Amino acid sequence: MKRFLKLLAGMVGAGALVAGVLYVFFGLRAELDGSGWAHLVFKMSPEEQAALIEEHRANQRARDGATPLEALSTASPPAAASAGTSAASAEASTLATAIPGNAVTPGDAAASPAPDAPRPTAASPASWPDFRGPRRDGVYRGGPVRIVWPSEGLTPLWKQPIGGGYASFVVASDRAFTIEQRAHKEVVAAYDVGSGRELWTNAWDGMFQETMGGDGPRATPTWANSVVYALGALGELRALDDATGRVRWRTNILQDAGATNLQWGMSAAPLVVDDAVVVLPGGRGGQSVLAYSRTTGEKLWGALPDQAAYASPMLVTLGGVRQILVLTADRLVGLSVDGGAVLWSHPWVGPNNGINAAQPILIGDDRFYLSSGYGMGAAVVEVSGGASGFTTREVWRNTRMKNRFASAVLHNGVIYGLDESILAAIDATTGEQKWKGGRYGYGQLLLADGHLIVLTEDGDLALVRATPERHEELARFPVLNGKTWNPPALAHGVLLVRNLAEMAAFDLRVKP
Repeated sequence: MKRFLKLLAGMVGAGALVAGVLYVFFGLRAELDGSGWAHLVFKMSPEEQAALIEEHRANQRARDGATPLEALSTASPPAAASAGTSAASAEASTLATAIPGNAVTPGDAAASPAPDAPRPTAASPASWPDFRGPRRDGVYRGGPVRIVWPSEGLTPLWKQPIGGGYASFVVASDRAFTIEQRAHKEVVAAYDVGSGRELWTNAWDGMFQETMGGDGPRATPTWANSVVYALGALGELRALDDATGRVRWRTNILQDAGATNLQWGMSAAPLVVDDAVVVLPGGRGGQSVLAYSRTTGEKLWGALPDQAAYASPMLVTLGGVRQILVLTADRLVGLSVDGGAVLWSHPWVGPNNGINAAQPILIGDDRFYLSSGYGMGAAVVEVSGGASGFTTREVWRNTRMKNRFASAVLHNGVIYGLDESILAAIDATTGEQKWKGGRYGYGQLLLADGHLIVLTEDGDLALVRATPERHEELARFPVLNGKTWNPPALAHGVLLVRNLAEMAAFDLRVKP
């Protein structure tokens, strides 16, 4: 017995030694998936990943020649770039730094346009300027897409390393914008959609770390009128010129609202409504929702005392009234667009300390769908009334669809989404389950041309027919390595996907 115990102790010691070597020298780490289970994975350190990206971008510049100026801000931007200053003075104080060999040259197809060149001020119907698309509903309305995929999978237009974090892309003017974690900086980056070439970056000191969810920024940027509005996980909000990355204005929404950060960081994408940018810091005393001037960064108004959640605000029309839809930790609220007055509210107490993360879906002119995970379920709520006053009532409520942090989509009266980790379809009118099948983990999905494009938690890309009849998966193949929680984006027929380490683009345009 003593010999056995001695042998066992030796084996444990040897195992611990091997594990220590793998941890220190090879990056062995325990990583949690969406269900909370731990998996052993090999990961680069943030510094190693940043070095890999820099090496790739340097090779990219050497291969492709001239690139635009890089706008790289400091950890503490000049006072002139803080909230409330004019766009002109803010931009002047943070002029992009020219990197030798990176000047814009005539005829460079991927270079930014000259300052006096005409630039679009609104997104086309096929663009993707907001989180989950123009209406924030995960639906692509840019026309037909390729729905016959080869058995071996689609060949990417390009694939390359990217910084960490869970943001998606927004796309406008043939540029894709996202926010990443590179070493100890949060970085907003612009990429040429066709080639993947990095056009500019804007960075600041900041690193949000969270053991369960992972590190890095969460909120997808927003594009409007040639400006990118980007929010870091620690509350840094910047308005950046989409051609150069220069700072027009900046502020920190947590500081402005006197709010403490959420457990999983600032995750709600900024919403541009008319002349305002609406964000959700979650401050008390009427500072849960803040609106800033989109041109100057001046604070316009604040609303609600609620704890913030993780879903993004939406611009909708209910009962004929244009309003801002805000999902907090314990209710869904309709706010007026011109001052944040409460039009109505409906209780929706998020599980586990207010984890409401999935986006509501508008159903017709007077109904919306909302759902949360961790066993909570879903409901459809009807809003009655109008400018003179609103009331709400639940049409149905059940646990047949539990969207934890992957939002659902609506197609022909049927809601499709991940019931925790399994794809399901339910009738939007009755809540009746049509089918449930197909395990995709805690991935993400969007709707295009009558089909669901699903990016699985393991990095597979799947095509599923959006039909209430049955679960019908048409194709599935691996595209990314590692945990993948980032929503896909689709603009002008080009699908963009990313996760904590990689990004890729796929051409889904229908050939003539």
